[in-house]
Amino acid sequence: MTDAVGDHPQYDVFADDYLDHAEAGFFNAHYDRPACLDLLGEVDGMTILDAACGPGLYAEELTARGAEVIGCDQSTRMVELARQRVPAGTFNIHDLARPLGWLGDRSIDRVLFALALEYLDDRVAALREFRRVLRPDGALVLSRPHPTGDWIRHGGNYFEPRVISETWSRGWRLRYWLTPLEQTCEELHQAGFLVERLLEPRPAAEAAALDADKYERLHREPLGFLTIRAIPDPRLGI
Repeated sequence: MTDAVGDHPQYDVFADDYLDHAEAGFFNAHYDRPACLDLLGEVDGMTILDAACGPGLYAEELTARGAEVIGCDQSTRMVELARQRVPAGTFNIHDLARPLGWLGDRSIDRVLFALALEYLDDRVAALREFRRVLRPDGALVLSRPHPTGDWIRHGGNYFEPRVISETWSRGWRLRYWLTPLEQTCEELHQAGFLVERLLEPRPAAEAAALDADKYERLHREPLGFLTIRAIPDPRLGI
């Protein structure tokens, strides 16, 4: 993750605001987190890498379900918030553009990579690191913006990968990649994964009370996120 706002990684600037937004917000609490947790499955007794862990919202739930969570994030403030929220977890400041040198081969049961793939310039390198640290019977669960929704919003050539820099409604300045679904699947393949399941999730039922119009629209149109569970390709023997 290479973008910065001023002298700070982009999420350092609005980490606390992001926590306030994501803790109980429509898209995070009632849409992405339930889908990711569903694909992770039973985690009791497992060791989970929460990559790009943010303020620890996923880690909190995983710990409550009996997992040992090791998290990392490029943002110093996000790591501080995660440590405060999940004292039982282990959280490191780490840029996923660099190898996970502090984790051994085949040391992790599950990797969670929620809504962060699009911020990486070299996604295959990071995915290969996830492949390296996963046990042979492990799994990677990642979520990303739905590429169809991205294309509807930004237009242009759906199949042409490109970088978007924009300021969101809360004043958050972001730089991220638009890529087609085909490319995400190909990058997983290049990194040594097989796609086991792919979900186009719908918001949880309780989200209807937060925003009925948004709830209904996301049950009709692919404008939000998608979630993938991928497993190490056993044919590679690594």
